Amino acid sequence: MAKTIEEINERIRRGEAVVVTAEEIIDLVEVKGVEEVARTVDVVTTGTFGPMCSSGAFINLGHAQPRIKIQRAWLNEVPAYCGIAAVDIYIGATEMAEHDPLNEVFPGEFRYGGGHVIEDLVARRKVRLRAEAYGTDCYPNRHWEKEITLDDVKEAWLFNPRNAYQNYNVAVNLSDRVIYTYMGVLRPNLGNANYCSAGQLSPLLNDPLFRTIGIGTRIFLGGGVGYVVWPGTQHNTDVPRGANGTPTRPAGTIAVIGDLRGMNPRYLTAYSMLGYGATLAVGIGIPIPVLDEETVRYAAVRDDDLVAPVVDYSVDYPQGTGRVLGEVTYAQLKSGRIVVEGKEVPTAPLSSYSRAREIAQTLKTWIRQGEFLLTEPVELLPCATREGR
Repeated sequence: MAKTIEEINERIRRGEAVVVTAEEIIDLVEVKGVEEVARTVDVVTTGTFGPMCSSGAFINLGHAQPRIKIQRAWLNEVPAYCGIAAVDIYIGATEMAEHDPLNEVFPGEFRYGGGHVIEDLVARRKVRLRAEAYGTDCYPNRHWEKEITLDDVKEAWLFNPRNAYQNYNVAVNLSDRVIYTYMGVLRPNLGNANYCSAGQLSPLLNDPLFRTIGIGTRIFLGGGVGYVVWPGTQHNTDVPRGANGTPTRPAGTIAVIGDLRGMNPRYLTAYSMLGYGATLAVGIGIPIPVLDEETVRYAAVRDDDLVAPVVDYSVDYPQGTGRVLGEVTYAQLKSGRIVVEGKEVPTAPLSSYSRAREIAQTLKTWIRQGEFLLTEPVELLPCATREGR
């Protein structure tokens, strides 16, 4: 029997909604079957927590006295983008502090960047603002310096153009030297394999064809509440898929927004990557309304049934060759060992499964307590196919 989001919301308001995590629904389906679970469960919660470079924050600083039209600005010496309006700025997660040596002394440590500024703001630490301007009749001020906190600024929104990647590469290194990448440090001659996904808990793998996730979906974002506002940059659903509909290559992404003031540094955490740069680890949890049996089948996916491509980051990734060394399941990745080109390779995640589980459980609690209602997406994110390839 099909359900609607409004019917599910009414059950949430009455405190009657049955909510389970994407881990819990696996065992439920095993015991009760798809039909019974579709009838009795209302919402499945998901979670992911890992580094997401395409992240940042819009900040309206409020007006100085006298007023200023900011041309250049720095937050704790990290440059912010100012070509928006007089006191609107955007701080990107991967921007580095002005005098960071970067990779001049290789490998660079990248100790402080935009992600660190965002974490400091969310933690209510003081951040030093320095701004310069050329001066106009209506905005005569040419220089502005002050210490600010998140509570001092007029508005602050996390706005991330690309998050929650739907599947991703497993990174290895076929060369004879250590390499430093956004997938972490990769040891030579297949010395290790790094991956970055919560697998069976990951939001977009539990709704692989975007049947319920779309523009306007309310989500857990960085410890607070946010929304999906558009397909993310590099969103691509025209990829090979397994029989269960899940992509076997990097695929869909989402652009998200939320009020920075409601967030928590436990789920919005700065990240320094040796030899590569700074970024931001972002926690995202998406509720999946159980509309029908098909929803349940997709949401009950297991790590054993989720496949990721293994890619060489010494040549194939930087040169864009498109070569894939093989495919492995997330169950194999989480076991700590995979086999690549006949060699047993130790694996390690860049993402935190335990924190993804926390996110799914927190979102479950919010919904069960009636504090979080589901939204009807204005438009579903486009999906190229509903057939396996």
